[in-house]
Amino acid sequence: MKQSTTDAILETALPLPLLHRGKVRDVYEAGPHELMMVASDRVSAFDVVMSRPIPRKGEVLTLLTAWWLDRLGVDHHLLEVDPDRIVARHPELAACRASWARRAMLVRRAEAIPIECVVRGYLSGSAWKEYKEAGTLAGEPMPKGLRESDRLLSPVFSPATKAAAGLHDENISYGGVVERLGESLAMRLRDLSLRLYEKGRATCAEHGIILADTKYEFGLDPEERLLLIDEVMTPDSSRFWPQESYAPGRGQPSLDKQPIRDWLDALPGWNKNPPPPALPDQVVTAATGRYLEIFRRLTGAELDDWEPPRFEESA
Repeated sequence: MKQSTTDAILETALPLPLLHRGKVRDVYEAGPHELMMVASDRVSAFDVVMSRPIPRKGEVLTLLTAWWLDRLGVDHHLLEVDPDRIVARHPELAACRASWARRAMLVRRAEAIPIECVVRGYLSGSAWKEYKEAGTLAGEPMPKGLRESDRLLSPVFSPATKAAAGLHDENISYGGVVERLGESLAMRLRDLSLRLYEKGRATCAEHGIILADTKYEFGLDPEERLLLIDEVMTPDSSRFWPQESYAPGRGQPSLDKQPIRDWLDALPGWNKNPPPPALPDQVVTAATGRYLEIFRRLTGAELDDWEPPRFEESA
């Protein structure tokens, strides 16, 4: 286990076969049918992993995902998130519990579909850049005269290819998904993503939060059942804007990692390729604060006080 001076988890070393170390998650084999997915405190921006972690970030990603999956009513891969129940199933993990507790998900295996299913309800980020340059979003023409951060008439499915660590995701059209996966699966991904976004947007609105956009990932289990996998509507995969400060025509204050991107974007001399610049203390501290705040605003609980639900019987 690698830790920073602020006790953030940079990298884990569990007594299980390591299958993959991604931008944020370390994925281990936990028997023939299960995986152990541990969310570190690593942070990526522009698909580059930063050299400094964000303390407590991995806990927020894991426990907020569990909070959403307990509410969405959709097939998913999560089996256990409670550390006691994970140790009961895999006693060999007890000795290294401090490195993964409340930041790990025990999940059923699924074949990941290599498409990031992005849904945008507001014009921001790369969508705003595309619109300014071409008047389109996800390759489709959009009405003239839209402003940055405007709410879209209807949410837009804006998919991307899923890149490995160190590589850049590529935005593609819905037609590009059809070409890669076939029309039937592409339609299922689009329709389910839009349905999940509407549920997420309504839930966030109840808590004074705008869910500007988010991305979902899906996989197929051995029975070809479509499962929602990986993180769900977290500050890493979403733009969360406080409703009280929303004003179209500009960028928005946000409760996610967007301010890290903004700081990097304004930094002269970095070409958005490795090696990354070191994040200053104030950026790291502020990022931890935002992660904890979005968790508190959505769940109504402090991170240390929240008790995860049980999943296996209902998943």
